[in-house]
Amino acid sequence: MRVGSFVLAAQFPGQGQGEALHRAVRSAEVAEEAGLDSVWLAEHHFVPYGTCPSAITLAALLLGRTRRLRVGTAVSVLPTVHPVALGEQAALLHIASGGRFSLGVGRGGPWVDLEVFGSGLDAYETGFPESLDLLVRWLREPSVAAAGERFSFREVPVVPRPSESLSEEPGPEVVVACTSPASVRLAAERGLPMLLGMHVGDEEKAEMVSLWRTHARAAGRSPQEVLDAAHVSAGVCQIADRRTDAVETLVKAMPGWLKLGLEAHVTVDGRHRSMRDPVAYTELLCGLHPVGTPRLCADRLAATSERTGISRFALLVEGSGDLAATEENVRRLGAEVLPHLG
Repeated sequence: MRVGSFVLAAQFPGQGQGEALHRAVRSAEVAEEAGLDSVWLAEHHFVPYGTCPSAITLAALLLGRTRRLRVGTAVSVLPTVHPVALGEQAALLHIASGGRFSLGVGRGGPWVDLEVFGSGLDAYETGFPESLDLLVRWLREPSVAAAGERFSFREVPVVPRPSESLSEEPGPEVVVACTSPASVRLAAERGLPMLLGMHVGDEEKAEMVSLWRTHARAAGRSPQEVLDAAHVSAGVCQIADRRTDAVETLVKAMPGWLKLGLEAHVTVDGRHRSMRDPVAYTELLCGLHPVGTPRLCADRLAATSERTGISRFALLVEGSGDLAATEENVRRLGAEVLPHLG
């Protein structure tokens, strides 16, 4: 089992953006010190829900500040960036870090980002498969040309080629954020592992893994490839000596951040969007994920892995909104939870 942290660089009420980003960087540094496997970085634009607008840029910084930790994006939003530009950056980080970079990608949402970056609503609604395929080709082939609806260009060499890395990995892994049967099928047919969100529980994640396997086999993926797919489960982790204390920490801090962050999202076309109740959502997360004593947290992670077949975790550890508390949470995760997991 591989346990990592999930970093949103969340801006809690009363905090500045620099404070949120400093906490994000520091929590990643502590994750390496504490023995965690990885850190996964979120990407958002124009909202305090997350103050990191470029997960791959922050990943570059953290790869330079660490020596062992795997650093991944969760996720780079593909509809707002050219897939070749993202592929070049991913290849560069893969080579320069000795194979410690993971590229998580997703569709994002129908947000005003699409207007600001000029990609348009079609890039979100219909363009994701084309972008994903171009990105994967860039990371696997020596030269690439395109003749699609969104991207069309003559053949050009891939420089730097991910395969030129001095590590044993031929290229950075690509993980796809999946929230629907359509996205599960998209990832499965390409043999790409999934990143599953923290808003869904074990039963739904198990169903998505089963669906992925069905589509992967139907697409001709080998039994070993299906078996080895390293999906990632996102969640929340808060550790305390009593479960009630861990829950209280999150219920006091997270709803204020969620309310500000979720309300700030603006749709590009004015479509109606419903917002989760912040308190109810926080309570839901506390019930789904490792929130409580170290033993309870270890048991919860082991149970999720057994029920879903997922062995990699990206856990939100900054739910208190406080730097010192976040550092302590990460250290306790490493020292008091990981030993129970083997």
